[in-house]
Amino acid sequence: MMTVLDTTSLPPAERTAAWAETTSLALVTTRFRFPEPERFGARIRAVDLGAAQLSELSYAPLLSYRSPRLIRRSDPELYQLAVITSGRQGIEQAGRNALARPGDVILYDSSRPFEASVGAGETSSGSLLLQFPKRLMPLPDKVVAPLCGTVLTQAAGMGRVFHRTLRTFAESAADLTDGDRARLASTVVDLAAAVIARHAEQTSALPRQARAAALYQEALAFICRHLHDPALGPAAVAAAHCVSTRTLHRLFQAHGSTVGEVIRRERIARCRRDLADPALRGVPVSAIGARWGHPRPAEFTRAFRTATGMTPTAFRAAAHHRP
Repeated sequence: MMTVLDTTSLPPAERTAAWAETTSLALVTTRFRFPEPERFGARIRAVDLGAAQLSELSYAPLLSYRSPRLIRRSDPELYQLAVITSGRQGIEQAGRNALARPGDVILYDSSRPFEASVGAGETSSGSLLLQFPKRLMPLPDKVVAPLCGTVLTQAAGMGRVFHRTLRTFAESAADLTDGDRARLASTVVDLAAAVIARHAEQTSALPRQARAAALYQEALAFICRHLHDPALGPAAVAAAHCVSTRTLHRLFQAHGSTVGEVIRRERIARCRRDLADPALRGVPVSAIGARWGHPRPAEFTRAFRTATGMTPTAFRAAAHHRP
């Protein structure tokens, strides 16, 4: 991600003004009050995902408000969904007040006045912020509007998938092509809509494409959480999401893979990581295989050699002798 602002490189007296100017350009125009301006610090990193933008923010205590006057002056007509990563943040919009904690998702609308705050009792707060044009939202305003200014905690399962996806995109931004970013915009908007629809209990309002995108990401997350289970397979994944195995197979085929291939790939990736970890050097190879769903040593060795061209023991030796 590109660093848009890092106040550590600025004199303390210039930091609050730099924050206000940068956020008006990178996010939306707001006004600020700072409880301790002389101690204020913040950082913004961002990456464009086609029509959407993903930002990683960290900042000291502040109060931010967007007034009707600012909206009349300039309104980019954006939805913003923030996943809180640290600290606690307050939000008020459309007469609704909420306090968000790490893992919570907050929904904003740039066309409605709002007030957001990080209390003076917090040392700092952070979030992953997705913003995109409202015209891209596949849900009608009558579904979205009542949730502005609320914390979407009831969408915990989908919220975790949304958080994980944003984090993955943030960490791999340097490896994304322009084409990748354009395609990812559609994915993250569909996931944002799924989080909102799940919270509003209006999943039927989602277009088929958005429902499919959400189901695919949920299935991937389920697979990653259950790699330790030797019984993990298409039937278990399908049953957990109340769909037929045929529907699940079609869903994965649309993404150029199969359920079995994803399970095998993710298991081997975890085994490679653990085998190369110096802190786990004393853990038997067979135990690492069993940890990731390969309880039979011979089958683990065969599967690992098929995937990597090396036995687990040879891979570990090579990894630990690598400069």
